[in-house]
Amino acid sequence: MNWLLSVLIFLPLSGALMISLTGHNKPIYVRWAALTISTVELSIALGLWWIASPDSDGYLYIVQVPWIPTMGIQFLLGMDGLSLLLVLLTTLLVPIAILVSWSSITHNWSTFAALLLATQAGIIGVFLALDLILFYVFWELMLVPMYFLIGLWGHERRLYAAYKFFLFTVTGSLLMLVAILGLYFIHGEQTGIYTFDYFELLHTNLSGDTGMWLMLGFFVAFAVKIPLFPIHSWLPDAHTEAPTAGSIILAGLLLKTGAYGLLRFCLPLFPEASIDFAPFAMALGVVGILYGALLALVQEDIKRLIAYSSISHLGFVVFGIYTWNQEGLHGAMLLMLAHGATTSAMFAIIGMLEERTGTRLLSCMGGLLSPMPRLGAMLLLFTLSAMGMPGLANFVGEFLVLAGVYQVSASLAIAGAMGIVASAIYLLWMYQRAMLGEKSSDRIWVDLDRREMLILTLLAVTVLWLGLYPAPFLDYLQVPATGIIESNTAIMTGTEDAFR
Repeated sequence: MNWLLSVLIFLPLSGALMISLTGHNKPIYVRWAALTISTVELSIALGLWWIASPDSDGYLYIVQVPWIPTMGIQFLLGMDGLSLLLVLLTTLLVPIAILVSWSSITHNWSTFAALLLATQAGIIGVFLALDLILFYVFWELMLVPMYFLIGLWGHERRLYAAYKFFLFTVTGSLLMLVAILGLYFIHGEQTGIYTFDYFELLHTNLSGDTGMWLMLGFFVAFAVKIPLFPIHSWLPDAHTEAPTAGSIILAGLLLKTGAYGLLRFCLPLFPEASIDFAPFAMALGVVGILYGALLALVQEDIKRLIAYSSISHLGFVVFGIYTWNQEGLHGAMLLMLAHGATTSAMFAIIGMLEERTGTRLLSCMGGLLSPMPRLGAMLLLFTLSAMGMPGLANFVGEFLVLAGVYQVSASLAIAGAMGIVASAIYLLWMYQRAMLGEKSSDRIWVDLDRREMLILTLLAVTVLWLGLYPAPFLDYLQVPATGIIESNTAIMTGTEDAFR
């Protein structure tokens, strides 16, 4: 089944090419073709999940083919438990993004669908690539179509948001490329083997300032994508101006590539530098949690409010990653999945509200629960999940993160808990203003149709599964988390000492 990893990447790329060449003037066929391709992708990912064993040591599937052997570049793909679950999330959210756009995108569907599928190929490539040049290729590939999705189908200030998104992310990417090349040449000088193979580079001896500078090159690129304070300002603009599908892909997937990069590359490749940097990274996580929550409290635009809440929730992910213990790492990984499902559902509902009301301003809403009870019930479910209600997705991840952080620093755990309290305040305030109170208009409202109910039901099942029975997901995360910890047990002790 190893060859299916290549199919996961090349099927959406081929579909994007086919649609872009043949899909003009036939939007209904384009929509169904894109939905079919993305559904096949989901079926393949589910099949890989079905036959995989969570107890397998190392990687579940590997593809290794020479690409540019003279430079040590390979087509090297690998899937472990973490990348498997993130690929599953990717293949779930892309068909949802297509269904959300079914009637809201009214022009040039062939280009829109092709860009969406190309973005999917790039994201899956990021989660699977284990050759650093191949990883960089996919890292850049996913940025270009997203730039056009925002710039062509976004709202009033879409070009500004698209430029800002691209400049921030490309700047970080270039720093990572420099760090990749530095790692390549240092490993070559030490061993005589010049390669970008992830498994070989794990054995590179990096000491002192060299390791720290190379690690920072990777860290900045990933921190921009998460995004971490103070390099976060592109995200609220990108979310606010992007079409609904773009916001779903951004929040559900692109932000996760940054956190994935920390887990896959920063910690394993630069363990000593990462341990030394851990107090600063956790401090940035705390600032992000509280800063995002405080700014969410003062937003009138409901989409911008959820964008700032993403900054806060992704701060928890970084918080957990740098604890270097089982609870923190498990919590961070699970929260990546939970945030992807919950926030994607929130953006989908906001898109549905905007189609009906013509606005995203909370001051122009109110009393919508009575005429739209199904939409109101779904929004309540995902609002409760986002604020960490027990039994729903986010609670398990946040609880494990705080349990892991508490082992390192009780004061940091308390600061992180304050972020959860703040999220309950701004999310309940949002729901009260949008759904409760007096109706702001006497117009006739239309509740969720069957297509919209299908979208939200799929995400609701995911949120409930993660919240009520997370064990199957945690089983697949056990080996990746243990691998990070066991390879650096002696160094990990220094993390706890750094906070004392």
